[in-house]
Amino acid sequence: MVNAKNSPGWGSASASNRSSGTTTINLPTGHTENLHSLECFPKHKGRKMMKDSIHSALASDDILLEILLRLPEKSVFKFILVSKRWLYLICNFSFRRCYEKQWGAHSRLFGFFVCNFLYIDRPQDGVRRPRYEPALPLLSTCKESDDLMSSGILRKLGYFIDYSDGLLLCGRHPKHYYVWDSVTKYRRQLPQPQKHYKYLCTAFMTEDPSEGRGDIVYRVVRANCECRVDVINTISIETFSSLTWTWKQSTLVCSSEFALSPWTVGTVIKGVIHWFGTYRSLAIYDPGFGERRITSIKLPVGQLTHDYEDSILGESSDRLLQYGQSGKHGLETWVLYKEHDNSLSPFDTRCEYRWKLRCKLSYKELWKQNPNSGIRSKEPQILSFIRRNSDSVFIRLGSNIYQCNIRSKTLEVIPYHCDALSIPWDFCKVVPYFQKIWPHSPLQNPPDIFNPYASFS
Repeated sequence: MVNAKNSPGWGSASASNRSSGTTTINLPTGHTENLHSLECFPKHKGRKMMKDSIHSALASDDILLEILLRLPEKSVFKFILVSKRWLYLICNFSFRRCYEKQWGAHSRLFGFFVCNFLYIDRPQDGVRRPRYEPALPLLSTCKESDDLMSSGILRKLGYFIDYSDGLLLCGRHPKHYYVWDSVTKYRRQLPQPQKHYKYLCTAFMTEDPSEGRGDIVYRVVRANCECRVDVINTISIETFSSLTWTWKQSTLVCSSEFALSPWTVGTVIKGVIHWFGTYRSLAIYDPGFGERRITSIKLPVGQLTHDYEDSILGESSDRLLQYGQSGKHGLETWVLYKEHDNSLSPFDTRCEYRWKLRCKLSYKELWKQNPNSGIRSKEPQILSFIRRNSDSVFIRLGSNIYQCNIRSKTLEVIPYHCDALSIPWDFCKVVPYFQKIWPHSPLQNPPDIFNPYASFS
């Protein structure tokens, strides 16, 4: 739980405030908050006038939300029991966004979704999934995910593709896609794309809703992967928007020749998509500029992991793109920095990119620190970064999953519930799923299953 004293704008009333006549209010959690900036509590004589001022202030939604923004998560969640009005304000999507910007997103590890690459775009004579193996395996790490597995909902979603802001993108390439909310349990089937891509990569992103809308806005991007010996400098993409409920086709142009790596998922940071490319390259596409241009840069070469076998992308603690790779001897992580070229016009959006090595960890050192982990006899596989965390990654040793702190060289085993023997680990991508913790109002009407613009929150 976050300490309230670390929150921006939080502070108890000081002696100087008392002497200057600034009025304070005692909050139910036992904290005292200075509300002088709200200009709602002028100095009055008499307890009755003070009581009337407090009640009139709390009757204002704006003032009440300002107070709630200064409280820690545990207290805010308790206040949904005060009244229906407080419940509605706290569960409001806009308030949640403001709260997360001030305190940070609050989430917990719900489990690990498993995507088996053997069954992606399977041809008629390809490998068939055995009946005993679920299409969407979930390595459960809590009671809620146990209940989800036993409910049978996962069998209706197809294969796992990606997730963003708590929403899951599932389905079967290349036509059937679903967006599903694990909190509200509502599923939306997207319209079928117009283009058929034999090999493709995807990206799934969510956006802040526009003014007057409370539902989450999301987009799905499908990019064509030309698996040819000669690389090209154009990429065909198709973008779906929940606002228009349609797919839109376009072509991206790159200044250099390259190709995207098929069956990979893009990492989205601040609306910018990052895809793995062939020949140790990275593709960067920013839909926000409105330009049909994609940038290709080379991935860094590691000293410890030059013979790398696994690589991942993620978001660092300072909201930058971080790249990691693991080999036989250890793992290394880098952060991508963007610098504007001063020689260009100030209206030119082209930038110079550079990689900076952030962490390097030898498996020999990790084994010395954790002699009972089994690293000496098994080769670790790097699975993923933890969102907005530059110090830790998830790694796999056999059927065990660990959270590895690169700086402290410590391992923490992540217990999960699943039949590990039924998972072909060498052909699977294991993705941690973090579910956001925020109360949902039972007073809101459930979304209309026939309305594509229905709210997920």
